[in-house]
Amino acid sequence: MQTLRAEGLTRTYGEKTLFEQVDFIINENDRIGLIGTNGSGKTSLLNTLAGLAQYSGDIITPNDYSIAYLKQEPEFNDEQTVMDAVFSGTQKVFRIIRRYEDTLAAYSADPENEKKQQQYMDAEAQMNEADAWNAESDVKTILTQLHITDLSQQMGTLSGGQRKRVGLAQVLIQAPDLLLLDEPTNHLDFDSIDWLQSYLAAYKGALLVVTHDRYFLDQVANHIWELSFGRLFNYDGNYQDFVAQKAERVELEAAQEHKQQQLYKQELAWMHAGAKARSTKQQARINRFNEIKDNLGTRQVDEDVSIDLGQTRLGKQVIELKDANLQLDNHVILKAFDLLVQAGDRIGITGENGAGKSSLLNVMAGRLPLDSGTITIGETVKMAYYTQRTEPIPDDKRIINYLESVGHNVTDKNGQSISVSELLEQFLFPRFMHGTLIRKLSGGEKRRLYLLKLLMGQPNVLFLDEPTNDLDISTLTVLEDYVNRFNGTVITVSHDRYFLNKVADKLLIFEGSGDIQRYNGLFTDYLSEHQQKTRAANKKATEPKPAAKAVAPTQKTKTKLTYKEQQEWATIEDEIDALENKKSDLQAQMTQNGDNYDKLATLQSDFEATDQQLDEKMARWDYLSQYAD
Repeated sequence: MQTLRAEGLTRTYGEKTLFEQVDFIINENDRIGLIGTNGSGKTSLLNTLAGLAQYSGDIITPNDYSIAYLKQEPEFNDEQTVMDAVFSGTQKVFRIIRRYEDTLAAYSADPENEKKQQQYMDAEAQMNEADAWNAESDVKTILTQLHITDLSQQMGTLSGGQRKRVGLAQVLIQAPDLLLLDEPTNHLDFDSIDWLQSYLAAYKGALLVVTHDRYFLDQVANHIWELSFGRLFNYDGNYQDFVAQKAERVELEAAQEHKQQQLYKQELAWMHAGAKARSTKQQARINRFNEIKDNLGTRQVDEDVSIDLGQTRLGKQVIELKDANLQLDNHVILKAFDLLVQAGDRIGITGENGAGKSSLLNVMAGRLPLDSGTITIGETVKMAYYTQRTEPIPDDKRIINYLESVGHNVTDKNGQSISVSELLEQFLFPRFMHGTLIRKLSGGEKRRLYLLKLLMGQPNVLFLDEPTNDLDISTLTVLEDYVNRFNGTVITVSHDRYFLNKVADKLLIFEGSGDIQRYNGLFTDYLSEHQQKTRAANKKATEPKPAAKAVAPTQKTKTKLTYKEQQEWATIEDEIDALENKKSDLQAQMTQNGDNYDKLATLQSDFEATDQQLDEKMARWDYLSQYAD
């Protein structure tokens, strides 16, 4: 069994210890989800395992152990084509393929050269040994599933999301012993995420993934690692299991801390006893008192991010688009599009990448003009726009100075004044960090700081463009709660199924070329219906067309049901009715439990299994009906 073992792993960044004396083992077929607050060191741990960062301690692997790493922002040569970029990696399989192509070209140019002939034969043998012949077709299949179809396109012309998908294809094709993925679902639409889940379920190596996507963790992970204050906690099961197990751990630690406090009080009273008692004290008990005193109050827990800011009043008129038309680079984004956004609306925007979801936000934010049509913004509207890219922040600016450019104080929802320092502490920036230079923050910490600055403006209309791409799960959870308590309007662009379920009850689904579908309800309900329609369409497309065939005289044609089939026919319609009723009941329960993640995940799984059973029964009914009386 191929395993990776870490012993005493420690890494610091400046004055901050990211992880200290960490021990763990990664076995074959482990599917590990790595979570933690922004800045806790998740990406640093991946960089360490990939050999891209200095550390102390030991990482022990077999000599032939291979690791592939998908960074948050993969690096490519902008002049290369998509296919060349995929095969440009330094891993063994890519070196073998490039050597084969080079030796083949040299041998073809000079076939009489015995040395070149031998080099070609050696390269061919390596291709056989590495089973690399199907690499190109496999890459094309993966890229197609990730919606990268123009393989001759130069990397410099791709968007950040497209580059990420090319990077994902590059690491998947390597089939390493350990696959390291940093936010792999960023920039993927839901069908690509479903495909990736299935691909990883069949993957033979080990997986360590950092992701905010809680549904993805539930489908993929069999272990959750939590990085918190330099310690690594290991939980068996998926994300749903982690939530329950962590609650038990925190409760147990709190109880132990309380016992330590009570014991400290008893020992303190003993230490304060009179001179006679002090002269007879046992040294061991004195030592124990000092140990309790040193350790008391050192327990560290991840605090919740608190978002409790006030907002300005929002009138009835918010945003209205009439007969809106927009094209960008010859792509139709909006086509005679009408939209009335009202106070209190929770609108989710999702769909195909590149179809114009962010462009619609830019139009409503006044950053992109329409080709034709009108847009009306209410007089009381005060917007905050959390864009995919953080506004430029001077690296030499300090955290507190960045926020003080908005104001030194803000008011909460109760009208109480909150200082910038207090607000930073609520957002998990301890007081000792307030003077820290922004260049020392992690990417996720910068995004959290950017969100805080926007909310300090006390908006009444909030635009969120792919917020789950950079924020940690703890921050997302509180942002979801904040949106639920927010009295204004929230419009969110996202592919995150869980997040959309929590923050939106109206959906705009971009299908490309200006085709925008509308749906009222939960995102998972829409996905379920969409998948049913897709399966039905695929089934119809793949059904063989009946063809007239000559029947041999000795062949007996089926004309009626067998006895066993008659028994099946007598009950099949009742079974179909029961399955349809079960589907309706499950769908009603999913609607009722839209805010209960644990229940919703179970109901979604039952719904899909029931739907598959119903499809099979319907297909069987169709067959039996041909021979029934």
